[in-house]
Amino acid sequence: MPERPKPYRALLPKALSTDVAKNKEALDLVRRYNEEYVHWDELRRKDLPMDPEAIWAFMKMSRQSRSMHAMFHDITLAYNLTNEAHRILHLIDTGASGLVIIEEPLMKHEMDRYVISSLMEEAIASSQIEGAVTTTKEAKRMLRDNRKPRSSSERMIVNDYLTMQKLKEIKDRPLTIEIILDLHRSITNGTLEDQASEGRFRTDDDVVVADPFELDKVYHRPPSFTKVQSYMEDLCAFANGQDGPGFQHPLVKAIMLHFMIGYVHPFVDGNGRLARALMYWYGLKRNYWLFEHMAISKIIKSSKGRYGLAYLYAETDDNDVTYFINYNLECMEKALDNTRQYIARKQKEQRDAMRLISTHPELNFRQAEILKDMIKHKGEPVSIMEVSTKFNVVLQTARSDLLFLADKGFLEKMKVGKRLLFRIAVDKNGLEERSGPNR
Repeated sequence: MPERPKPYRALLPKALSTDVAKNKEALDLVRRYNEEYVHWDELRRKDLPMDPEAIWAFMKMSRQSRSMHAMFHDITLAYNLTNEAHRILHLIDTGASGLVIIEEPLMKHEMDRYVISSLMEEAIASSQIEGAVTTTKEAKRMLRDNRKPRSSSERMIVNDYLTMQKLKEIKDRPLTIEIILDLHRSITNGTLEDQASEGRFRTDDDVVVADPFELDKVYHRPPSFTKVQSYMEDLCAFANGQDGPGFQHPLVKAIMLHFMIGYVHPFVDGNGRLARALMYWYGLKRNYWLFEHMAISKIIKSSKGRYGLAYLYAETDDNDVTYFINYNLECMEKALDNTRQYIARKQKEQRDAMRLISTHPELNFRQAEILKDMIKHKGEPVSIMEVSTKFNVVLQTARSDLLFLADKGFLEKMKVGKRLLFRIAVDKNGLEERSGPNR
């Protein structure tokens, strides 16, 4: 638990008495640590030329003079935008052009496939952050096969996936209490101990954020349940554009929606998944179409410790959400970079598929892609449903493609129970050699 700093006004007399304002080294540190947005708990451990509380007082004074604010009932969130934050915001604002201006544009159906894959990645990672226990590989196979979930963890993932699809459908609607409740109901369907809690604000204050291994170690006590309705009404007004004086960047607003759901904890469970879903929804609402291709929760999952710490830094520093904004922007940049890498990889695979077609003119482009994908996954058997979902085609088209490939000797059919599966025909036609190396 990070140490909470003393109120900075109480530290000003000490700061003035130590002449921070006349010490160039100290002022340089104030500027540097404000750009890095260092929390008091980090600052107090550094080797400094004078009392850290004096430097902290000047850091806070500078931050407060430039901060922007957002009000939610009796909660005020403050934030500053560092140079690094401006850089990432600009990168994402102009990121679309970087994906459009590419050597050989990806075919539309390939991008549609990637949207589906990204939704799966987002749903799986968001559930895993909250404790869903299953591998990403198995979870993807379940979603692609449209298999019924066999455990609570799998049910969480299916719920998240269906909710992610719903968010695209409602992106042009204003946020309302009813939508928040409906999204929570969708996220928690069949996973809560008390089914009556699905789509209903909590009715007591028994909810805390604690260490799962040391339950007496409480990190956060949400505000009283009696205020939840008011907070959520203000949240809706904020999302719908009523954010007071001054422009607030859409992605910053998306992150503040994320923070507020986590801070208020309006439900007994499912708050984290709802918070990330609303951030995703707001990005789509404000025409950040890149969000469809960015699995942000996948990045968050890989740094869960920093995710939790970003919340705690904000709460222990007078609800200064700059820490949380900086963390989420960093995750967005990494997710965007993953998208760029995906496009580069797919461009290569398309070139390989075209070479495969040149040596096997009886294949159409989609059939060549199916073969390349099966080779890449080391010949794992696939079902008709899996190909239908992965390649965004109807079941009949997937069935026809697989049967055609089997008839031509590229694939082998096999029965597992009642399911018809297909796998690469071993050494048939020298497929792997003719289709190019699998790198």
